Amino acid sequence: MDENKDSIISDVQTRMKKSIASLQDDLSSIRAGKANPAIVSRVSVQSYGGHLLLHQMANIFAQDNKTLVIEPWDKTTLKDIEKALEKANIGINPVNDGALIRIIFPPLTEERRNDLVKLLSKFGEETKVAIRNIRRDGNDKLKKLKKDKTISEDESKRAEQEIQKITDQHIAMIDQEVKDKETEIREI
Repeated sequence: MDENKDSIISDVQTRMKKSIASLQDDLSSIRAGKANPAIVSRVSVQSYGGHLLLHQMANIFAQDNKTLVIEPWDKTTLKDIEKALEKANIGINPVNDGALIRIIFPPLTEERRNDLVKLLSKFGEETKVAIRNIRRDGNDKLKKLKKDKTISEDESKRAEQEIQKITDQHIAMIDQEVKDKETEIREI
């Protein structure tokens, strides 16, 4: 199927939405002083002769603001899960009581909060770079259509303006996501 300006704009928008979703996923894995199951759900556990993500083999829930509880569906995997959590290097030690694993999150220090804010900024910048690369790809495709005389100069300019508008919206969304997470981290 030949690309037209509408399909290019639609593709740009779809790819930018995926970048935002990826950022949100990354941000949810950052501990902000509260116990959040997303912090450990993507930990890879070596068990049953392969690798499984923790959320695929256990219930993970917050018992309170400082405690996560991991309840494996198969109690024989407790040691494997404990080992994987220690290896994940998330800055906390799991406590195995023989039936489930508790992870108690200490309050964040000011230094740790500052490190997390820097990490947030890094994630935000990486996502902005991805958004700008998507914009460039879309504009390059539009230039090719214009060069091939598939669309007029005016159509090309309008489509580029539309892509810029979409880019600006997504950049603003990134800034808001990072700002919201920073506020969450800075709360004591």
